[in-house]
Order: sequence, then C-alpha cells, then structure tokens
Amino acid sequence: TSAKRALIPLGIFLALAALLFYGLQLDPRKIPSPLVDKPAPEFSLPDLKDPNQTLTRDILIGQVSLVNVWASWCPSCRQEHAELMRIAREHGVRVIGFNWKDTRPEALAMLQRYGDPYTVSLYDPDNQAGIDWGVYGAPETFIVDAEGIIRHKRVGPIDAQVWAEEIQPIVARYQGGKP
Repeated sequence: TSAKRALIPLGIFLALAALLFYGLQLDPRKIPSPLVDKPAPEFSLPDLKDPNQTLTRDILIGQVSLVNVWASWCPSCRQEHAELMRIAREHGVRVIGFNWKDTRPEALAMLQRYGDPYTVSLYDPDNQAGIDWGVYGAPETFIVDAEGIIRHKRVGPIDAQVWAEEIQPIVARYQGGKP
C-alpha cells in the first residue's frame, strides 16, 4: 500500500507533464475570437492626439479598416510598425490605431519617432474598450468590413508575409476586389 501511495505523486507529475507538452504544441495565434462575423463592439474613447475628440464605433462604418491594437511598450508593435506604414501608404487601407494600456506622451513619442500609419488612434489606457474587443495582448489586428462587422482577428505582428498570405486576401474580399 505504501508503494502504491508513493506512485501517486509520480502519476500526478506525468499527467501534468503530458498536459504541458500538449499545451506547447498549440499556437496561441489560432485562438478563435467570438467576435468574428459579429458587429464590432460599441466604444466611446478619446482620440490619442486630441483628447477633446471622442471616437465611437461610427468611425468603422463606410470602408474596410484594419483596427490595430498597439502600445509604445510593446516590442512586437515596433517590429510591425514599418509594415503598417507600408500597408497604409501602398495599399490605401484605412488603419485605425487602438492604443492600449499606454500613456499618451509615450504613445505620441513613438508615432513621432517611427511615423503614424493610423487615420486615427483610439486611446484606451485603462482597457475600457479592450475588454469588450477581447484584447489580451498587443499587437492584435482586427479586419472590420464597411458595415462594421469584424471579419478576422490576427494575434501577433504583421509582416510582409502575413500581409500577403493572411490579411490582404481578406481585405480584398471585403473591398469587393480580388486578392
């Protein structure tokens, strides 16, 4: 009996090791968003550059948008920044910033230093709207169609390959073009 009891911790360890091994095989970017194919959540947030201007969900209506969750403290956000600049410049896609859990001075300094690909940037320092959008990290990017419906969510930075293979075909589909 004491030998069987001695095997219990080993059994627990092996079960936990198996779960850990399984978890390491999962891609965190593949987590499906329950918001895909649903209207973008309502929000009322100040503009990053003009705190006196309030931005609402209405800014998402009328054309396809990339809503990019970013922060100055986020290394991956700086990594993808040049690609967002290129997308906005070369592809005419409206990129809306969603500055998340950041300070206004640091966020503005980043845009000053690296350029500003955003038509506007929502400012959400306290995660007021981020919770409703299901944001749990930065960068994250949502493709929102002209009717304000979320069509795709990307977790992680966008580079040229991600743009060409994942994002651009979806943008083209909802713009009425071909990838």
